[in-house]
Amino acid sequence: MVNSSVPESAGDTPREAAGRDTQRVVVVGGGMVAQRFVEALRARDAERRYSVEIFAEEPRPPYDRVGLSRWFTEGPDSLQLGEPELWDDPLVTLHRDRKIESIDRAHKTVTDRLGRVHTYDHLVLATGSYPFVPPIPGAELPGVFVYRTIDDLAALRGWVEQKREDNPSKPIRGAVIGGGLLGLEAAGALKALDAHATVIEFGTHLMGVQIDLGGGEALRRLINNKGIAVRTETATKEMKPHKRTGHVGRLEFADGGKLDTDIVVVATGVRPRDELAREAGLEMGERGGAVVDLTCRTSDPAVWAIGEVACIEGRCIGLVAPGYTMAEIVVDHLMGGESTFPGADTATKLKLSGVDVASFGDAHARTENCVEVVWADQVAGIYKKLVLSDDARTLLGGVFVGDAGPYAMLRPMLGAQLPEGDPSAFILPEGGGAAANLELPDDAAVCSCNNVSAGAIRAAVTEHGCTDIPGVKACTKASTTCGACLPVVKKITNAELEKAGIEVSNALCEHFELTRAQLFDAVRVAELHTFTEIIERFGRDIADAEGNVLGKGRGCDICKPVVASILASQGNGHILAGEQAALQDTNDHMLANMQKDGTYSVVPRMPGGEVTPEGLIAIGEVARDYGLYTKITGGQRVDMFGARVEQLPEIWKRLVDAGFESGHAYGKSLRTVKSCVGSTWCRYGVQDSVGLAVELELRYRGLRAPHKLKMGVSGCARECAEAQGKDVGVIATDKGWNLYVAGNGGQTPAHAKLLAEDLDHETLIRTIDRFLMYYIRTGDRLQRTAPWMGEVEGGLEGVRKVIMEDSLGICADLDAAMANHVRNYEDEWAAVLADPEKLRRFTSFVNAPKDADPNLAYVAERGQHRPATDEERAAAASGAPGAPVLISGPSLAVRA
Repeated sequence: MVNSSVPESAGDTPREAAGRDTQRVVVVGGGMVAQRFVEALRARDAERRYSVEIFAEEPRPPYDRVGLSRWFTEGPDSLQLGEPELWDDPLVTLHRDRKIESIDRAHKTVTDRLGRVHTYDHLVLATGSYPFVPPIPGAELPGVFVYRTIDDLAALRGWVEQKREDNPSKPIRGAVIGGGLLGLEAAGALKALDAHATVIEFGTHLMGVQIDLGGGEALRRLINNKGIAVRTETATKEMKPHKRTGHVGRLEFADGGKLDTDIVVVATGVRPRDELAREAGLEMGERGGAVVDLTCRTSDPAVWAIGEVACIEGRCIGLVAPGYTMAEIVVDHLMGGESTFPGADTATKLKLSGVDVASFGDAHARTENCVEVVWADQVAGIYKKLVLSDDARTLLGGVFVGDAGPYAMLRPMLGAQLPEGDPSAFILPEGGGAAANLELPDDAAVCSCNNVSAGAIRAAVTEHGCTDIPGVKACTKASTTCGACLPVVKKITNAELEKAGIEVSNALCEHFELTRAQLFDAVRVAELHTFTEIIERFGRDIADAEGNVLGKGRGCDICKPVVASILASQGNGHILAGEQAALQDTNDHMLANMQKDGTYSVVPRMPGGEVTPEGLIAIGEVARDYGLYTKITGGQRVDMFGARVEQLPEIWKRLVDAGFESGHAYGKSLRTVKSCVGSTWCRYGVQDSVGLAVELELRYRGLRAPHKLKMGVSGCARECAEAQGKDVGVIATDKGWNLYVAGNGGQTPAHAKLLAEDLDHETLIRTIDRFLMYYIRTGDRLQRTAPWMGEVEGGLEGVRKVIMEDSLGICADLDAAMANHVRNYEDEWAAVLADPEKLRRFTSFVNAPKDADPNLAYVAERGQHRPATDEERAAAASGAPGAPVLISGPSLAVRA
């Protein structure tokens, strides 16, 4: 529960009583930097000398603006910052929707929008910045938005939905003015809303502040492949209204060009929110911002400024990491320290899904006499550059587009000497080994978000007793913000544990000392078929605090799904048969994906995206009859949302009768094989990509793995199926097929690596068979193919030798395992329908009637079922007559 402002009443509130003998700190602003300041102060103020009041202008707690786009896919709760304990602290009061209107420095008070006056001993300005909108005629038209807050995103989505409702058959056309970090994220947001997007950039290339022209060209190619158009060296002259609606309808450019549009997002940079500081008479920077010294103190000794509002060393810095550093510096001085601002770390990574971009240091090679090492693959959209000193030893900067794999290890080496050898080894496709073997010096900054050095991570192990990654993260805060540095944190931690003689445990969980790969082989060799047999044979004894052995235990949420996957991948029958049913997680248990409102989605398989007209009609009728929300997925299938548990078998039966089967959207298994139309229809196609995609999807359907699998087949080098972003990608050539592996779009998107070229059909299928089975046998729990490839012995070359040269002598075994899978496949939906015992699982409650109450009706979203909104939940909580009733998440309107 997040604390709001204290009520006005006689006497002290508990918070006032708690803070009566403390120094009062008032923080103006409720963003990321303000939250970090409060968190750091509470962590270091062991004597509880300070009480803190935070005044946020927005009606919500601090949230992650860096990951703002997650709001579309994961909801607002995923963005919230700060543990509940922080906001529940009696010495912390968060005032939401309480903008500070003025500062009285003479009396050390601030006045909020309600006219209430609050005193302070120390004032911290963390007001951040606001979006800059250039003086373009028409910028005030309806349909012109900025992209900065959750409210901006909500308004953006509402506008798109209204436009779609007004004209359902017309595509929504969007334009983003500004091709920087924020502009590209805004374009990604438009795509997430199923709107067309065009990015308009005044400069020569995208992200011109962070990357050079070569990187910008590679980035343009990647952005185009995401379905986003790009216009560079284009100045917007005017925004014209639509004649009928008066809303924005067209952009006119200085070069005479025009672009029709339904929505415009302006993302041309930010300016400091410094009006409070200016009106209070504080010294201001030439280009805005409250001037601060290296301790972040303003011209008033009682007032500090941190984050984007602070003008430090002559400039305001629009990045979160320097803001966090400033917050820590102010806390240090409140605690009696003497730390100073070390300079801004301007390293950046683009957060747009599926587009890997990073830069650090002197990315534009402006240092005198510096040299550049560049590697580029224009076809794949990959560009890597290192900037070095004139002797090619000291690392000055870097740019990575399309493959930012080396970034995490190289960025901490900024300003340090690289090991002896050819520096190009760090950026060549097979050169990751050099970067992986770097021994970072103690002062190397590993986590720029939280200013954590390699030495601090080592000290967490050697001085503070941390023996695992969660412990190190909790101790140092490393990798708790954006997570990009986690691979480096893990490497340093494990290396330090090994040096200290502490065993680095790779145990699956407390019940099994084996890794997933070891347990897979143990189960296979021992020919075990139940969890009971497996834990009795390979589980370890569980003891109480006195050392008394309690037995092997019953397993946990970690090992049960792993064992379920191992058994399923070794042909152990239906996943809901016998004891196996109790091992499955929620989605596998219901053969459907649970959604956030408690209902389920149904995704029938459409191999290669092929579907007959009759099949489409059947899906449409099912969705209509059951009131399901329908959406075309990125894997060329139709997803139907909103099914209740008891409806699932009925829906499956109709789909099975129409010729469909389970699409396994719920399992850690093959999901889809995406394809272009290939030589069948496309004039550029050189091979039948659809036919191959259908064959692959039917061959590998139901194949259980450590994580979900996605594939793609492109009929030519134009790569319309985005095969190089998949776990297995196949691209047609005039001579056969090129096979790419270990690319995926997980939390850290990765491009696939070329495993073999110009394969004939038979060799291609055999090689994919072996690759998948080798991954399934050796992959770690919930490990996708990209990180697996980085850890498996020998990397890509090692995998090539195993599956193409039979270096381990296991290829015949891998072939047999895949043949067994293909031979024993059965549709999991059809098997449930044929088994009354399995069907009994699919009821909401044991005493629930088969049919839902006819007096209940779901709220509709654009004519389709959707979860309840926060407003509807609040209305339901009010208990007013006619208010909705909430049952397990969905909003249900009660008929009069």
